[in-house]
Amino acid sequence: MANVDTFLHDLGLIRANGPLVLNITNVVVANSTANALLALGASPLMSHAEEEVADLVAISNALVINIGTLNQPDIRAMAAAWAAAEAKGIPVVFDPVGAGASGLRTATSLSLLGDHRPAIIRGNGSEILTLAGESGGAKGADSTRSTDAALSGAQALARAHGCVVCVSGESDVVTDGGRSCRVLGGHRLMPRVTGLGCTATALCAAFAAVNPDPFEAAVHGMGAMAVAGAMAGVKATGPGTMQLHFLDSLYLLDAVDVRRLLRVAEL
Repeated sequence: MANVDTFLHDLGLIRANGPLVLNITNVVVANSTANALLALGASPLMSHAEEEVADLVAISNALVINIGTLNQPDIRAMAAAWAAAEAKGIPVVFDPVGAGASGLRTATSLSLLGDHRPAIIRGNGSEILTLAGESGGAKGADSTRSTDAALSGAQALARAHGCVVCVSGESDVVTDGGRSCRVLGGHRLMPRVTGLGCTATALCAAFAAVNPDPFEAAVHGMGAMAVAGAMAGVKATGPGTMQLHFLDSLYLLDAVDVRRLLRVAEL
């Protein structure tokens, strides 16, 4: 189980080495996730071009595949980048945004997972249950299912794909089908800021770039979100200032904050 010392070790590696995280992500969140990776200490790279993704994977330390604003050229780029990442042996973090909300999103997610193996899948309860073959009840990109309701589905999905599954919500659940834990913290304003779920995916990728254990990497990524969110919530007066203070909190994150606010409970 991840702890404060391993979290701080990985955070130090990110800040010292600036791992390059390639993102094929949606147009709504590209700026937010790039800024969050920079604030944490990683280096973001964004692309949608099938013609260049193999070259970019060759210089990257992790890959994010996020289906939030799908189109056929992006789907082809995602498949090509994922294949290149597997050949290179770098971790892939998959975010099935809105799976269950449309046939295209669900079919694309299942097709990608059928052809490739992720290190981490991060989604909300509805998305994870959809991928697990259950009724997710998606409301667009929002979830109608709690993390607790999605736990057994997440465990089954993790075992089926040999990966780690992270379910985001009021508290976050991380499982590899054997080990499971809950990451506590954050702030009530976080769901009011678009793209923070996608930001969590990117931060998980940054930690996966420096930690070969995807379970620990996912716990650390979600822990960074929870701690920075709690710090930001103290100063924020609404969603706009929440986003501003969240980025600052990621940048200022230190051992004192982590030891005070990081809460991970084994399940």
